[in-house]
Amino acid sequence: MADNENQPALGVVRAVHGDESEELIRLVSVFDDLQYVLRCCEHLVTALAAPDQGPARVDTDDALVEALWTGSLVGYARCFSEETNVLTEPDLAGLETDADTTSFHRSTITLRDHLISRDTNPRETVTIGAAEDDDGRPAGVAIVAIPTPTVNDATVRLVGRIAYGLSELIDERIQSTQRQVLTAAEELPAQEFTKLPELHLSDTQ
Repeated sequence: MADNENQPALGVVRAVHGDESEELIRLVSVFDDLQYVLRCCEHLVTALAAPDQGPARVDTDDALVEALWTGSLVGYARCFSEETNVLTEPDLAGLETDADTTSFHRSTITLRDHLISRDTNPRETVTIGAAEDDDGRPAGVAIVAIPTPTVNDATVRLVGRIAYGLSELIDERIQSTQRQVLTAAEELPAQEFTKLPELHLSDTQ
């Protein structure tokens, strides 16, 4: 995302409201979510790596892998919220991947819904049976739990590539919208601008 390194030091900062500012808020929030997805994917790649592929930054643990994978899908899906309407499926068309990005995107959203189910355990499917003895009679109860296959390295890397490409797209929009916000602020009369509420940057550190 664009930084302020080449800009002059700021004095008083005032809150600017308007359509441009609201759009910039949505863009920055989505950019942050995409960066979160990228961090989750980076940790997942090392967690899923074989021991001979170098030192891992995190321990390989089923619970950790599930948490990182679920978190990455939740963050990814939120970027396509119909409420904020920042990213939509057509935005996927320009990304450079070898996969059918739109189909993969849809399956990813479906998987997110499965993983965050309020009612069903997403980790395994349980079936109950009765064990048979030598006489062909029920002799006990068998609980058969079939685990859901865990995510693989290729899938994680594809999500990461998509999130990276979308980050670049959102960054371009952020820079364009920043210019629109500045233009809107510059067009305000001086007296009106100085009456805008002051933002205390020390409170955000």
